[in-house]
Amino acid sequence: MKLGESFACDAKEQLAFEDACCCDGGRSARWPASGGLANDEAAKVLAGSSAGLRPDLSRRGYRFAKRAFDLVASGAAIAALLLPGLALSAVICAKSPGAGPLYGQTRVGRLNPDGTYRLFRMWKFRSMVPHADEMLGELEELNEADGPLFKIREDPRVIPGVGRFIRHHSLDELPQLVNVFLGDMSLIGPRPGLPAEVLQYDERAKRRLTVKPGCGGPWQVGSRSDGTFEEMVDLDLEYAENCSVGYDLKLIVGTLRAMAVGEGAY
Repeated sequence: MKLGESFACDAKEQLAFEDACCCDGGRSARWPASGGLANDEAAKVLAGSSAGLRPDLSRRGYRFAKRAFDLVASGAAIAALLLPGLALSAVICAKSPGAGPLYGQTRVGRLNPDGTYRLFRMWKFRSMVPHADEMLGELEELNEADGPLFKIREDPRVIPGVGRFIRHHSLDELPQLVNVFLGDMSLIGPRPGLPAEVLQYDERAKRRLTVKPGCGGPWQVGSRSDGTFEEMVDLDLEYAENCSVGYDLKLIVGTLRAMAVGEGAY
């Protein structure tokens, strides 16, 4: 057995053991706190693995129109926001010396046609201090979200001032327009999960992965960070079953309104 295969098997066995042994402790026993794996380790487990279902590649006319709109809208937005983005990058660098203004993170996209997991690099404006991911284990007990999600209303890793502002208005998500332009994401769709989160999905939650992830979606328009994981899954599956050009346009307007108001984001 190769070293990578051995690591993946050990990691999967560890996850299964912790999932079986996890007790309530204030959260549902159905969801382990972190799966026992860091995101990089979880990504190695998912790479090449089958999810047990296939992506929804039906409705070619709708998918063609959606992709065309994504290309035009994201390209125009990137051009329009280039100078403001450079100014924001300068502020981030000034507030967090030694760290770049952009932060890349591995996420799980729409399943490949053969049902295997698809991983991609998602980009954000940096809103947290460097090495924030390495601090995650120390903050696990402060988690205010349920299910596989991790959210803290007053996260100590956030850069004071500019970090809280851009997170409140979701400006940290703007570099994902590049992901949309490249085809990794769409403007509207379920938010892409972290590998460590996706490892904890049950069969129902995995159905979120049958459609392309998006910058915004029904959860962002609704409760955002204040909602539960199950509510997010409900909204995403409802979107996957009923998505249309008109529905997408409605959610784009709602996402822009939510960004302006900043309610439910932290």
